[in-house]
Amino acid sequence: MPYGSRLAAMMTRRIGRECVYTPSARLALYLALRRWCRPGARVLMSPVNDDVILFVVLAAGLRPVQAPVSPWDGNIDPAAVPESMWRNVDAVLTTNLYGIPDRVVELRRRCDQLGIPLIEDAAHAIGTHVDGQPIGTFGTAAAFSLSKHVAATAGGFLAVDGARTRRELELLRDDLLTPRRLRADLATTLRPLARSTVRTLHLVRPVWHTMQRLGLLERDDFRMALHAPRLAGSARQAPSLTAYEPWVRVDLHGFRSRHGAFVRGQLEWRMALLDGDLARRRAGVALLSGTAWATPALREGAASDSPPSLFRVPLLVHDRDALLERLVNHGMVAGYVYDPPLDDYAGAEFAEPSPDPSAARWFAAHTLPADPLLARRVINALTRERAAPARPPVPTTPLPDTATTPPTPLGQ
Repeated sequence: MPYGSRLAAMMTRRIGRECVYTPSARLALYLALRRWCRPGARVLMSPVNDDVILFVVLAAGLRPVQAPVSPWDGNIDPAAVPESMWRNVDAVLTTNLYGIPDRVVELRRRCDQLGIPLIEDAAHAIGTHVDGQPIGTFGTAAAFSLSKHVAATAGGFLAVDGARTRRELELLRDDLLTPRRLRADLATTLRPLARSTVRTLHLVRPVWHTMQRLGLLERDDFRMALHAPRLAGSARQAPSLTAYEPWVRVDLHGFRSRHGAFVRGQLEWRMALLDGDLARRRAGVALLSGTAWATPALREGAASDSPPSLFRVPLLVHDRDALLERLVNHGMVAGYVYDPPLDDYAGAEFAEPSPDPSAARWFAAHTLPADPLLARRVINALTRERAAPARPPVPTTPLPDTATTPPTPLGQ
């Protein structure tokens, strides 16, 4: 029986596609990029994304091409991508940032016209639908992250079409897995309990500051250190996950460790709780979408019969960085801030810059990702801090070879 087949079967029943279990979404994404993109291929992606994803693309031997994005959600704006850029990309990688769906219908149409693969990064979007169809079923393949939900700290899936393709990817995955270590399995099992204890005992602030003082955090800022000379040297070995492992493993050192039966059994139990987790997220999204910090797209989506189930709710605020520091005093550490955009962070050597970086810069600098499971606490804290809502500036002159589109409501 293939490794992780019980978990894969659970995910297959959920979305209706063949699934491969992986220890992490980043390994699932690497598998997809290696399977459908030749070395040297150019991959269109949003610059408002986790830096780990940039390094996964580089590890696969590919060239990241940064797309213009919507200033309301940070996802690719297909209409703003110049035709010259469309003609020179070999694949498209979605983000579904914080669970807000990419414009997948338009992206799929474009990819079909160009004969290139659409790879869905659905790490934040395990409960997201577009017109009743789940994210992860629009593209050639889709990478999911179980670790973003139900307090899991491991687990991912790659969804594909066909049993034959699934078996091919299982073999490729098995070649990339590293041996199981008991100590790592114990850490994976106990980490959710430790996090829950810290929150229950209201120890978030002292624990966070202690970790900062002791240098136990892998990131000094929102982005990890680039180490450009060493990164450039790794390119000579690409495609190679091992060469890029110092970057790909950040925040999740066991991203390709073969978990034992105990860890997988715990993940099966947690996955059985997923529908309840998604329901609680929808309730939190409904609350946060009614605030002054929510975007019009969020408010329209939450006004529907079933609000979207988001991993995080992107609230737009002024003085975001100062607010994040003060939120620690309220017992909340807001992660998943993707600032600066990837082309500003990595430079032209490692990522082709966006033809219009303004929207990505504005969105990255003003977004406060709020946990919908803590919606009431977030609202109370921002109210006490008198957080000022922000709105993106209206462009005065359209860029050549582009078109602008109004913000798309969630689920459209």
